[in-house]
Amino acid sequence: MSVTKEKTSQEKKPGIHEEDGILYVSGDEYILRVANALASPTRLQILRYIIENQVDVGEIADLIKQSKANASAQIKRLEEAGLVKTLYKPGQRGVKKICTTKIREIRIQLR
Repeated sequence: MSVTKEKTSQEKKPGIHEEDGILYVSGDEYILRVANALASPTRLQILRYIIENQVDVGEIADLIKQSKANASAQIKRLEEAGLVKTLYKPGQRGVKKICTTKIREIRIQLR
């Protein structure tokens, strides 16, 4: 029973917290940030693709039929909302920005 109480109190802290593939969102500022990131069909398409694959920005640009700069801007919005994480790996010419996510579910707490 203490585990449930501990998890419940953790879930109610304002902010964005990921645990075991679930993104917990509470507090108006954070709810709006996540909702705004999810309000774009392009960002939803990217998020769904990243769930199944670990991809670089070039692949995402091809997927959404936009430039790498536009794809990177879309990824940044998802990153700011805690929906996507990026890391850098060596590429053929410099480094590649790789996008990944463990998020499978989002829980928004209104109180």
